[in-house]
Parts: sequence; C-alpha cells; structure tokens
Amino acid sequence: MHLTVLVFALALSVPTFALDNGLMMTPPMGWLAWERYRCNIDCESDPKNCISENLFIDMADRLAEDGWRELGYTYINIDDCWSSKQRDSQGRLQPDPKRFPRGIPELSHYLHDRGLKLGIYADMGTYTCGGYPGTPLDKIKIDAQTFANWEVDMLKFDGCYSNATEQEQGYPAMSKALNATGRHIAYSCSWPAYQGGLPPKVNYTQLGEICNLWRNYGDIQDSWDSVLNIINWFLENQDVLVPAAGPGSWNDPDMLILGDFGLSMDQSRSQMAIWAILAAPLFMSNDLRTISSGARTILQNKMAIAINQDPLGIQGRRILKEKSGIEVFLRPLSNNCSALVFFSRRTDMPYRYKTSLSKLNYTAGLYKITDVFTSKSDTLKDSSEFVVSVNPTGVVMWYVSAPAKLSRHHFYNSKIQKYAYNDYDNAIPPSFL
Repeated sequence: MHLTVLVFALALSVPTFALDNGLMMTPPMGWLAWERYRCNIDCESDPKNCISENLFIDMADRLAEDGWRELGYTYINIDDCWSSKQRDSQGRLQPDPKRFPRGIPELSHYLHDRGLKLGIYADMGTYTCGGYPGTPLDKIKIDAQTFANWEVDMLKFDGCYSNATEQEQGYPAMSKALNATGRHIAYSCSWPAYQGGLPPKVNYTQLGEICNLWRNYGDIQDSWDSVLNIINWFLENQDVLVPAAGPGSWNDPDMLILGDFGLSMDQSRSQMAIWAILAAPLFMSNDLRTISSGARTILQNKMAIAINQDPLGIQGRRILKEKSGIEVFLRPLSNNCSALVFFSRRTDMPYRYKTSLSKLNYTAGLYKITDVFTSKSDTLKDSSEFVVSVNPTGVVMWYVSAPAKLSRHHFYNSKIQKYAYNDYDNAIPPSFL
C-alpha cells in the first residue's frame, strides 16, 4: 500500500450491487450524436449533418478507419429524432423511412461488420424530448424486444413527458425487459437527472442493480461554462457519487465536446482529464470527419484513456481546493498506481503551484511520474517539493507509479516547470504500450 488512508477509503468505495449483465465493466467509449447534431432532420438542405443512416455510417467509418476503434471507441449511438412519428401496424417503433431507408438492422450489421456497436435512444414518456413516439409503461416489453431483434447493443432511456411515479416503475421494468430478450444490451438510464440527482429521491444502490450507467445532471452544451457547471455539481456531490460508481455501473457527466466550437485546447485537455479521473463514459459528440488534429490528439491520448479505463473502476475525487484557484484531483488505479490532476480555475495567467507528494497524502518513497499530455517521465521523492505551471482553465495531469527503486536520474524540482504542451507529441512510455 503506497497511499494513505484517504486513498484507501476511496478504494473501498465500490458499489455493493451492480447490474448483472456482464457489460461495461469499464466506462463505455464511443460517439453520440446529440450535442453536435441535435434534432437536425433537414436532409434536403443539410444532407451531411442531418439525423440519418448516412451520418451514422460516416461516423462508423471514421471510428473504424482513423484509429478510434483500437483505442476503445466502439459505440455509435443514435439519439432522439430517429424514428417515424407513428408506430407500425403491430405497435412497434420504426425508423423514419426517408432518413433510414435501409432500416436499423442494416445499420446494426454495418457497424458489427466493422467491430463496432450500435446504441439507440428511447424515452419512457408519452413522447421523446423531441416529440417522437415515447415508450410508456405498456410499450416497454415490445420496444425492448424490437431493439433486441434489431441487434442493438445499448439503449439510452430518457425521461421527458413522464412523472416520478411512472419513472419509478418504468426504469426497472425496462431493465427487466431488456434482460428478458436474451440479448446483452447495455442500459443507460436518465432517471436520476429527472429527480435532482441526489438522495432521497435517487437511490444509487437501486440504480446500480438495474442500469449500467446513468445521467445525473442536465445536458452538456458546447461551452466552457456548461462543462464547468457539470464539474462543479459532480465535485459538490462527490461523497454521494463516488461510492455509486464501479465496474458495470457508472455516473455519466455527459458527452465530450472536444472538437466542437466552445472549448480552447486547454479546456479540451481539462474536460478529457477530469472525465478520466471521474471514471466517466467517454462518448464524443463532434464531427469526426473534420475534427482538428489538436482535439483528436487529446481524445486519442492513450495514457488518459488507460486511466479512464482502469479495471479497478474507482471514481476519483477532488482532494484539495486552494484559495489560489488551483484544485487537485486524485484517482486510485490498479497496481498501486494513481492519477493526479492539477486544475486551474483562474482566467488571468498560468499559475505556479508548489506542493509535494507527501502533502497530497502519498507515503514515503520514490515515485515515477509521467505527464499524461507531454509523455515526459521522471522520478520524484515524496518529500521533495515541486512546482507545476497550470494554464488558465487548464490542467496538468500525472500518472503516478508505485514507489520505484532509486535510480541515477532524479526528478529535479525545476524540471517539471519546463514541461510544455505539444499537441502533436503523444508518444507513450513502454509501460503504457
């Protein structure tokens, strides 16, 4: 054991119960349409960006051909506005015939042939949030079976146009119905987001028994203010949220918006780093056909992904909140390792933050430190003070290995100050290959 009691307590904060479908033992990764494409159904004027089978085929091609799939980004998730406005003659949901002329099964097969998975959207109210047919209580079984027949791999179940009583019945009922189909379908519940996200209205033990992941808070928007609001809510309520997360059961702070229009490169690194610390699902919502090299480098950072995907599945937390505007996050990882994030809320200039590993509750020893976004490594003694320079609204993220044997190449206090970000430098040390 190489961390103190604070970190050990984090390691014990795993859920007692989890949905027993064997799915999503690490946070799911992939691409989700909503934030970037919303309910754009104007395929005549905007054929490349409307909600249609062509959009999802394009994104599937990018995941399969541009290195995303091999890194773990395997889900292509349809959100709202995919269906026809009416059910078919047998009462089943059906896709819009103009925008999905070949049907959902063909799209599913296209993805599966490329080693990808298909996610779909439904809403347990009378209508979806976009005004399409919902899945009220009397339609849950038929819709679950329809999704299984289509060979869907994941369902996001929203909660517009439903009340608390209907949600209390409907979310567990859909979990049971999905399992009864015999097909392994991962289950994302929006239930807590509609009930304020906190006890007593939200029972996280029950959620862990019926859902693989759940939205706790409101929808993300393409802005730093939106990202920050979500981060703030998760940190303010971390004592409730951390014990709820674990293999097969994840808190979901919503989509990654890197590569869209609202974040700087520093803010993009911040979202990626904090989502990794939070053991959050990594669902991108962007245009993979035109994504910038900088955003792509961040999203494809192997070390950040490895931290997010750590098999222990322990959600990290904020351990320090300084008056200077610097905050420190810690996540325990496998093999007595950990991840640290130094996050700046400042908006004026880079801040030089001075501390030591012992002040961050690390026990005596010599540690190997790897900067996640520069890939530079060295060793650092627990008692040695160091300085990190954190850009405004930015992060410095470290992978911290267990105490190492003393080597000739020491980690000098000044060295870490000299690290500079290079969006194109993402070489991974041997321990991460």
